[in-house]
Amino acid sequence: MSPFSPIKIGSAALLALGTLLPLSFAQSVEAQEVNIYSSRHYQTDERLYSDFEKATGIHVNRLEGGGDALIERISQEGRNSPADILLTVDAGMLWRAEDAGLFQSTRSDVLEDRIPAHFRHPDGDWFGFSSRARLIFVNKDLADPASISRYEDLADPEWRGQICIRSSSNVYNLSLMASLIAHLGEEKAQDWATGVVKNFARKPQGGDTDQLRAAATGECAIAVANSYYFVRLMQSDDPADQEVVSKLAVIFPNQDDRGTHVNISGAGIVENAPNKAEARAFLEYLSSDSAQRYFAAGNNEYPAVDIEIDNASLQSLGTFKADDINVSVLGKNQPKAQQLFDRAGWR
Repeated sequence: MSPFSPIKIGSAALLALGTLLPLSFAQSVEAQEVNIYSSRHYQTDERLYSDFEKATGIHVNRLEGGGDALIERISQEGRNSPADILLTVDAGMLWRAEDAGLFQSTRSDVLEDRIPAHFRHPDGDWFGFSSRARLIFVNKDLADPASISRYEDLADPEWRGQICIRSSSNVYNLSLMASLIAHLGEEKAQDWATGVVKNFARKPQGGDTDQLRAAATGECAIAVANSYYFVRLMQSDDPADQEVVSKLAVIFPNQDDRGTHVNISGAGIVENAPNKAEARAFLEYLSSDSAQRYFAAGNNEYPAVDIEIDNASLQSLGTFKADDINVSVLGKNQPKAQQLFDRAGWR
């Protein structure tokens, strides 16, 4: 098996291979290749890689792992790292890589023209290529969907014992909290976190889909989850998944003010990339209409570029006003977000 085969390995294994893999990687690097470290674990991304290879003749080598593990891996490899691109989910993870000094600034007229300013790093360290909205879901049998319209409403005492949401260490929640810090200030964001903790139906546990299932079964009345998890359930043939969908109303929060919080999947060129030109070509490809439509069709994400998409389930959620704060702020505010969560007792 090629050391760049699209395998998934855990954090411990990823780091344990540190003395073996760089040499193998270096030997495999040739002209017209690009080496991608990716924490996106979606089978549908295979089409992105194969289409890029067909369009450009550049061969894609790939290593998959968790975002934090890949960041640590590149840091340990240092100047000898074969990584050209780090591709990961959430602006917070991109910020962690940026804070570790792993990216180089990329200048591209294509990317600057195609990718909205709020979806890219101000200095070109990374670019967002797809987005997902963090939504509120309400069990229609247990609560009136019209009674909740803002993230701030989650802290209302009316919902005592009624909210299901993931742990505070989850990067999606850290980014949501980071946005609240930016918009409301630290004091009000702290009050919000404290209020939400008081409204927990249970201790935070599981992933986004688990929150949706819990709300549908009545364990809580309200759940918070990313949009694409709900769309996956919409597209499922499992009657149990269809039952979840039928029970829940979808709320796009804060439509009357700043808009719904969105986050991104994004990528940047690694500081010591051996194939910089090929890496930039890959990033530019990700901004193309064909790749953007595939993010929507393949993984139910919203494209970063304003184009028509072919995903009836995603489109059925409707259009919405998105918060256009620069997503780099979501990463910069994450350490403070974790502090505020901890003070609130949100574990």
